Amino acid sequence: MQKIKVLHIITRMDKGGSAENTFLTITGLNKDNYEVTLMSGPVEDSPQDRTKEIEAHDIKYIFIFELVRDISIIKDLKTLFKIYDFLRKEKFDIVHTHTSKAGLLGRLAAKLAGVPIIVHTPHGHVFFGYFKPAKTKIFIFLEKLASRITDKIVALTDREKDDYRLFKTTPEEKAVVINSGVDLNRFKELSFTEKQSFKKELGLPENALIVGTVGRLAPVKGQEFLIEAVKNIIPKYPSALFMFAGDGHLRQNLERKALEMGIKENVVFLGWRDDVDKIISIYDIFVLPSLNEGMGRVLVEAMALGKPIVASHAGGIPDLIRHGKNGFLVPPRNPEQLAKYIQILIEDKEKRERMGQAGKKIALNFSKEVMIEKIASLYDELLTKKNILSS
Repeated sequence: MQKIKVLHIITRMDKGGSAENTFLTITGLNKDNYEVTLMSGPVEDSPQDRTKEIEAHDIKYIFIFELVRDISIIKDLKTLFKIYDFLRKEKFDIVHTHTSKAGLLGRLAAKLAGVPIIVHTPHGHVFFGYFKPAKTKIFIFLEKLASRITDKIVALTDREKDDYRLFKTTPEEKAVVINSGVDLNRFKELSFTEKQSFKKELGLPENALIVGTVGRLAPVKGQEFLIEAVKNIIPKYPSALFMFAGDGHLRQNLERKALEMGIKENVVFLGWRDDVDKIISIYDIFVLPSLNEGMGRVLVEAMALGKPIVASHAGGIPDLIRHGKNGFLVPPRNPEQLAKYIQILIEDKEKRERMGQAGKKIALNFSKEVMIEKIASLYDELLTKKNILSS
């Protein structure tokens, strides 16, 4: 059987959830059936370039210098031409785009180059929480146009798919739900001794109760509301620590806010880490205060490590967190509610353990193997429909 040629295009390959999802897909697809190529642009505000990881898996990698997140007419036109030129020469069977910028330019180039199958995974739309209303309307309009040349749109959750219907960007028959997959084998909780040793390595008190989050420090992730919640918690629990793993342009503002509120001693900023599994393992409570999330794959990672969750009732998060079972859901932009439910978990160790165990069971439904199998099935369906599969 001749191998199916697939090109995955993503704006940048950093350590974020969309990049991790893409990485697990391109490295997990059966190499006997698929010849996979990856294309991406530079990682602008993160030191976590994954080029070496990609090369280690023998994946052909195409770098487009002009493919950047911000709108730039000149760079965007150059990117469009470069993708089109590459596709015209290489003759791919499938182009699978990821994230907004790569999704718009990649799909247009694929259509112009005559690629028979075009798939797009937004990894959470940008219809709210990211931009001002005028800019958001532009993206919604562009997505409506791009969906016309797309064979399938992959939503990470049922709620994300519902939003496509709400904003009328994608016809019902074109949307399919495939949850983000997580390498669950990587997320094994440290032993008590290992936790104590790691806390010591980080300069933390061994008996500290740690409330933590992981993610890019950006407005849409809502960390400023967690900082505000800390101020309400510290008077009653002065020894509790609140840990932020990740970096971004909001870091200085968050650090300044913690200083101004007088909670600097209780807040720890770790920056970018390659050992997120170990970091989450020492957390007692995991918090995700995002304003919008496609799914929030870090929640699966935290659940796999047995952590109770407090997260925003936003985006696809409610598809993972069942209020009162494996965590609590709170309204976004609400530090008072964040503080309330974090305190409930601080005060009740038995509840933390019970919710953590419930989360472990739920996490099993989000393995990378399940995700890759569903993506491969989607490809097979489209290849059969277009009469491309050859025996």
